[in-house]
Amino acid sequence: MNYKKLGNTDLNVSTICLGTMTWGEQNTPKEADEQMDFALENGVNFWDTAELYSVPPKEETYGVTEQIIGDWFIKSKKRNNVVLASKVAGPSRGYLRNGENSFFGKNLESALNNSLKRLKTDYIDLYQLHWPERNVNNFGRLSYVHKETEWNKFEDVLGHLKKFVDQGKVRYIGLSNETPWGAMSFIQVAKDKNLPRMVSIQNPYSLLNRSYEVGLAEVSIREQIGCLAYSPLASGYLTGKYRNGEMPKGSRIERDFDFWGRYRKPQSENAVEEYFNISRKFNLDMSQMSIKFCEIQDFMTSVIIGATTMEQLKTNIESVKVRLDKEVINEINNIQKLYPNPCP
Repeated sequence: MNYKKLGNTDLNVSTICLGTMTWGEQNTPKEADEQMDFALENGVNFWDTAELYSVPPKEETYGVTEQIIGDWFIKSKKRNNVVLASKVAGPSRGYLRNGENSFFGKNLESALNNSLKRLKTDYIDLYQLHWPERNVNNFGRLSYVHKETEWNKFEDVLGHLKKFVDQGKVRYIGLSNETPWGAMSFIQVAKDKNLPRMVSIQNPYSLLNRSYEVGLAEVSIREQIGCLAYSPLASGYLTGKYRNGEMPKGSRIERDFDFWGRYRKPQSENAVEEYFNISRKFNLDMSQMSIKFCEIQDFMTSVIIGATTMEQLKTNIESVKVRLDKEVINEINNIQKLYPNPCP
């Protein structure tokens, strides 16, 4: 396994992070336990979850993933072996705290305390804001239309998070689905007001969506606020299993076709086919090639992998052993020029 510092901290995290959002939906608690055991045995010390999980999010499965992880901590007694990341949901989910969920006051405190209770732990290593309170383009939306809505000032949000850091409930804080303006604003306010500093940004990054490189990559490197890449396999499209219209039984696309539309775009199928051809040409597993490309980026801290089977998990973790020659990277970049970011 490879390791990097989490942002500007001294905390070493594996460059492969164990994603958990399928636990409680596609995966049973027993299967989740097996994944956690295997990941830890193979050097993956960094796990990511959220209060909102399982996914697709539903009121009846809200918080289930955290509960599964908490139960494993009790059974295994290995909480201290894991760098644990979770997230507080932004506004829009009506069943969360009566629709009043925000990054402020009792709402934020309730979210954190309930996550700690489900996770059966006294602290969360990395507590992230799942998506901004303000109106931004995220989750694949384009055509930005500015619209002012009510959202808490960054200074107030950081002030409340500082209380949890001071109490020992949270070690570090991070962002998710954030913009360059948002990231730099949080960083500047933290500097000016001597408040806790964001140490990471969890945003999408894959061969089908390299938009992080446009603005946030520079922010990550200059400000030591590394990327935690989610969807490095583009919801499974970069495994090649959906090529030629295939729809494997039990796959997340087959189970929830409408929810997983983010990577079904006009040019995505063509781009996937080209990347598949590159992997075949250089005798590489397509999944491993796709994950490794993410891992080697200078702005990357860790790549979040999500698997529904042990075979997938093993393949994904073993991507750390793969080497991408310059010729492979050049060919990948040529496809990006031909089909630039088909799934932003």
